[in-house]
Amino acid sequence: MAADLKDVEIEKAQFVFSVYDWDGSNSIDAFDVGNALRALNLNPTLDLIGKMGGTQKRGEKRVKFDEFLPIYAQVKKEKDMGCYEDFLECLKLYDKEENGTMLLAELQHSLIALGERLSDDELDAVFKDCMDPEDDDGNIPYAPFLKKMMDNMVVINHK
Repeated sequence: MAADLKDVEIEKAQFVFSVYDWDGSNSIDAFDVGNALRALNLNPTLDLIGKMGGTQKRGEKRVKFDEFLPIYAQVKKEKDMGCYEDFLECLKLYDKEENGTMLLAELQHSLIALGERLSDDELDAVFKDCMDPEDDDGNIPYAPFLKKMMDNMVVINHK
């Protein structure tokens, strides 16, 4: 499966893997598999990360690079991942005035109630790191929020 990857993709995977190899053991904590995949510009669901061997707690399992590479190749093929443009199109559905803004309350509800739900603490962290102030009508510009959120996703998930 790793044969599906180009040399440059393997080099990027090695670099990202080395960043998450905190202790120099040539392995990463399985908890960091999702973060490493996101650092490689992929957007796997939590369910997919779990299926690929990622864990929800640190210290449960280690993953070596020769185990990570096929995970990367498989996740790269997955069609269930959204990208910035996909998410932007979804948020446009809430843009009632077609001016690039949506109600903060609708965004909050969407992140808490739909798809892979965020906890209140996770939502607070995302809003703190990515949210521009709302206007007098309770609207926020959603494109800058989405861009900041996707750029900062690895940092947010690592906290």
